[in-house]
Amino acid sequence: MMKFFVNILVAVFLLANNLSAQVRANIDFDKDWKFFLGNDSLASSPGYDDRSWRKLSLPHDWSIEASFSKSHPATNQGGALPGGIGWYRKSFTLPAQYNNKKIAIEFDGVYKNSEVWINGHYLGMRPNGYISFVYDVDPYLKSYPAKNIIAVKVDNSQQPDSRWYSGSGIYRHVRLVVRNNISIAPWGIFITTPEIREKSARVLIQTQLENFNTGTAIISLRTEIFDGKGKLVATGKSPGIIKLGTGSAAHALSLSIPSPQLWSVSNSYLYKAVTSLYSQGKLLDRQETIFGIRYFHFDPAKGFTLNGKPLKINGVCMHHDLGALGAAVNTSAMKRQLKLLKEMGCNAIRTAHNPPAPEFLDLCDQMGFLVMDEAFDMWQKRKNKFDYHLYFKEWHKKDLAAMLLRDRNHPSVFMWSIGNEIREQFDSSGIRIARELGELVKSLDNTRPVTCALTENDPSKNFIYQSGVLDVLGFNYKLNDYKELPARFPGQKFIATETASALATRDYYDWPSDSARLWPPDAKQPFEKGNPDMTVSAYDQVYAYWGSSHEAALKAVNSFDFMAGSFVWSGFDFLGEPVPYPWPARSSYYGIIDLAGFPKDVYWLYQSTWTDKPVLHIFPHWNWQLGQDVDVWAYYNQADEVELFLNGKSLGIRKKENGSLHVMWKLKFEPGLLKAISRKNGKVVLVKQLETAGAPAKIELKADRGSLIASDNELAFVTVKILDRKGRPVPDASNLIQFSMEGAGALCATDNGFQADTSSFQSRQRHCWKGKALAIIKATQKKGNITLKASSPGLAPAVISFKVVEK
Repeated sequence: MMKFFVNILVAVFLLANNLSAQVRANIDFDKDWKFFLGNDSLASSPGYDDRSWRKLSLPHDWSIEASFSKSHPATNQGGALPGGIGWYRKSFTLPAQYNNKKIAIEFDGVYKNSEVWINGHYLGMRPNGYISFVYDVDPYLKSYPAKNIIAVKVDNSQQPDSRWYSGSGIYRHVRLVVRNNISIAPWGIFITTPEIREKSARVLIQTQLENFNTGTAIISLRTEIFDGKGKLVATGKSPGIIKLGTGSAAHALSLSIPSPQLWSVSNSYLYKAVTSLYSQGKLLDRQETIFGIRYFHFDPAKGFTLNGKPLKINGVCMHHDLGALGAAVNTSAMKRQLKLLKEMGCNAIRTAHNPPAPEFLDLCDQMGFLVMDEAFDMWQKRKNKFDYHLYFKEWHKKDLAAMLLRDRNHPSVFMWSIGNEIREQFDSSGIRIARELGELVKSLDNTRPVTCALTENDPSKNFIYQSGVLDVLGFNYKLNDYKELPARFPGQKFIATETASALATRDYYDWPSDSARLWPPDAKQPFEKGNPDMTVSAYDQVYAYWGSSHEAALKAVNSFDFMAGSFVWSGFDFLGEPVPYPWPARSSYYGIIDLAGFPKDVYWLYQSTWTDKPVLHIFPHWNWQLGQDVDVWAYYNQADEVELFLNGKSLGIRKKENGSLHVMWKLKFEPGLLKAISRKNGKVVLVKQLETAGAPAKIELKADRGSLIASDNELAFVTVKILDRKGRPVPDASNLIQFSMEGAGALCATDNGFQADTSSFQSRQRHCWKGKALAIIKATQKKGNITLKASSPGLAPAVISFKVVEK
């Protein structure tokens, strides 16, 4: 059986890397791992018996597979899920064609304290759970047909660690990189555009080369640039002969691209550079680098411009988890999130508070998002007992450099953030550390500004500001102080790095809606108010004491031209940090979109403010008790007014007044049809209506796609709705849905978006929350069909099918 496995693995290696690609091979190393949750100090030994271990593919997050519990040391601030220690092992045979090659293993992220062995040889340890890292393995590999064993220990046992849910395990992708002894260094290409004009753009390609042979090599470099349609638009090669001695050296090549297409948030145009390395006419290495051409500027008075045009940065903060999928990276899930944000009018992401997965930045490049790439949530002063402060002194330079080298070719990345709400703001160590970090950034990339998310806006008290390394000052909250910033910080440039911290549970409502609630009201004592069922009103009326309503934050940022824009806390609900509640709340209330990916009502506030497309959204739903007082809100744009009708009777016209971004009616509920009409200059723009629904009668399933790709880790997100017998959504339905699957697929997770639902995401049944639930399915590695069935006692079931196709 083992011989069969080895032969299959060899065949896969050979198939994936034909003769033309032997100069460099990037081998997917995600499949065929074994996993054990627990600790065994002997597991690093090549001869260790792992036959009883679980077989799985990466990326993998073991914490998300567990049940929620109040007793987990991470507490509900860390998602009420367990950490622990886990081991991963993988057996592989190296094809003979890779003998005498440089071979490295690349990890995109392991949370956390990872240690790696190859054939019993210790490669090293990396405490940071968010950073990419590389180990050379060729000195310790056994040649074909011998078997190699890689072992990885992951230790996330010391809790509390993160201030939010971190996940546990090898939760990002892994690959083997095979190259020649003379080749391009890891992350060794850096592309900049120092001159951009209408008729041409000068592109500078800086390449770090490595020579692991003894003696001097005579080499040459050639770079070809292709446009978005694959057309060759520029080519060049190194002038004369390059003598490369043992070790590393840098080389720069300048090319001109005619009539460049500029990358922007509305036109995410990408180029591809192909860099080839030769020695005496023989191809030694080749790398492809995706890049974009754009320029931008922050102005102390006028804010931000992209490609010479004013642009307000309409951003959100995003943690790295993917809801019910946990921290395990999945491109389908990230793309779904970004698509929802794009439709809302969002044009920027702050990676709070750590480097993201590389695939996330690829998607931002492709979909047109600016990215504030953030390195650290703390420096030497802790926020939690076992957080990164324990490792900062030893590791911060290596970790920051790894982020910069990996991410600096992405056109989406437009700012480097060296920290978030760092406690060294308040003492002189902030000057020294900030300067050290800022100088490191500029040494590796001087094309982007350095910022830091600050809380102290008194310059005499802010030592990070006093360091002088910040090109743009980022401030969190304190929106009432915005007007004072130019006087306090003369000549500086500003961005609101964090706003709002407003709270909401999707489709839950409290009255009166026009009274603000500070939950919690202060930091002095535990919060003991709120709702017994752990809900928060979805009217924009509840926020933490340090924050504001969404509407107030929007108006503050848009009132000042000098404020380049903002990043709302947060784009999506995320696991952990369930302010204001204790257990059983286990995920946040901050999101504009809930954990399952269902928009809350404020989604349309942002869409009506951040986009030009016509918007009319009325809420709440229209299923209440007869005679009950109900406040009806409307978000709208592209119109002068909105008129509301109940069962054909006009309830009056409302217009936005005194800078308000919504309108409101106070009503007595009666069942029937609630209809809103927006008009501009007397002409109808949009009509939206809500209708009182009857009792739950059936289930509706709708998916975001009709087919899946086999073996591509692609997901389908299936929205479950409860309908009455006339097909109307039942907004207060809480039916328990049972899911069953048949065919070439698997049910990954279920969710409903409610922050205090403590059912495991792995459960095949899920109560609806306010009439909705979510099922996430993926294909196996075979072609075929998938059928998902949803049923519930007393309801007509629903079935949805998918085709599984080859890539």
